[in-house]
Amino acid sequence: MNVRLKAYLPVIFICLMCLAPAARAENIYQTSDDFVNESFAGKPPEAEVLWLQDDLKKQLEDILDHGYEGKRVRYWKQGQRSVWVLEEIGKTKPITTGIVINNKKIEVIKVLVFRESRGWEIKYPFFTEQFTKAGLTHEHKLDRTIDGISGATLSVRALTKLARIALLLDQQLKHS
Repeated sequence: MNVRLKAYLPVIFICLMCLAPAARAENIYQTSDDFVNESFAGKPPEAEVLWLQDDLKKQLEDILDHGYEGKRVRYWKQGQRSVWVLEEIGKTKPITTGIVINNKKIEVIKVLVFRESRGWEIKYPFFTEQFTKAGLTHEHKLDRTIDGISGATLSVRALTKLARIALLLDQQLKHS
């Protein structure tokens, strides 16, 4: 083997090792099952399904600014609380988010899986706590402004859309 090439092998190896996490770029912070369990203090109700009628699907698509392929959405409900695990594309990959709605307001929003190489700052409480107690206006917008994060614009938009969708879906439920 060429002596010059041998000298560069350690440098090439280190560069490849540094790129590996960015190429994978899937950070699982919490599983969906664990989020649901935690949301109901370890005693989650059975999952239910909300079938999306055409008018509701159109409202979802208006929020997303693109089509929605699903015909139903799974959720968990107990009293006035509902839990949703939803996904939206950040820049190119889906961001999996868990959202707890209580009395038509966001109680918790948490990034469960982040697959993008940028914008991961949205997982931190300094950002997600802005959504706490947010509700939905008649125009299907949040009733408060969410401050963005420099360099994470698409991730912020994705999380904001998911918050709006969870609130809209929760409005469709009959709460006991």
